[in-house]
Amino acid sequence: MKIDAAGWLDAARARPSPNADERPAGCVPELIVVHNISLPPGEFGGPWIDALFDNALPADAHPYFADIAALRVSAHLLIRRDGALAQYVSFLRRAWHAGVSFYGRRAGCNDFSIGIELEGADEVPYTDAQYACLAEVVAALLHTYPTLARERISGHADIAPGRKTDPGPSFDWGRLRRELGRSLASQPSSLETSPIGPNQ
Repeated sequence: MKIDAAGWLDAARARPSPNADERPAGCVPELIVVHNISLPPGEFGGPWIDALFDNALPADAHPYFADIAALRVSAHLLIRRDGALAQYVSFLRRAWHAGVSFYGRRAGCNDFSIGIELEGADEVPYTDAQYACLAEVVAALLHTYPTLARERISGHADIAPGRKTDPGPSFDWGRLRRELGRSLASQPSSLETSPIGPNQ
């Protein structure tokens, strides 16, 4: 996988979301946040995640949608159950994924993070394809953006405790660490990188 100078991943289907803006001056990606999402809850597949991030979720299509159709949210990436990737926001821009959040004493994680959604639910095991894809994505991000580090990967629940629970107890952090180690070892040293600057 490679990330171009505009912040788009070559392996992902690009579907730009309107729910994004520029990072504040001086902010660069320093944190990766892992989320989960399923619409309706616990159901996988279908067009509803794309619709939510595109502000086109029909409130009358499911009872749950009535409460969330007006939300203005996005993530940088979505990894489907089969490992398919969709990208909604350039990594150089701010996606609206974390809400009220803190990393250490630093507030407003959207400003300096990259949000990755896994199609899933807290109590449902994630798939082999998702772990493999997530590890490859994180490896590409670490190679491309030197301000990121493998030690700075958090769950949504970790930066919004008491408010969020994802990716939930079903997510195997040890497995991600192991697969990420293998992915990093296999990355070519000549992988393209793109600088981050205030004018990008």
